[in-house]
Order: sequence, then C-alpha cells, then structure tokens
Amino acid sequence: MYTTGEKPGKGKYKCLKCGKIVTLENDSDSLPICPVCKHDKWEKL
Repeated sequence: MYTTGEKPGKGKYKCLKCGKIVTLENDSDSLPICPVCKHDKWEKL
C-alpha cells in the first residue's frame, strides 16, 4: 500500500477506496490525492 505524496516509481496505481487508476510516468512522480474520491491510499497494479 502506498500513500499520497510517496514516489513509488513508474506504473499504474489503483485507489483503494473507489478503484480509480492513475499512471505515474516517471520515477520522480509522486502519488496524488485521488481525483475522484479524495482518498490517499493506493495499491500498485
């Protein structure tokens, strides 16, 4: 599990609350607040 603000690396991450998927393009990108439900916990797909 990852939290908003962490930089877990490139890949797709799914919001644990609503299932929204975001893609981080670079290793330096940090996880956002979920744009749909404002949750802050993510899992890597």
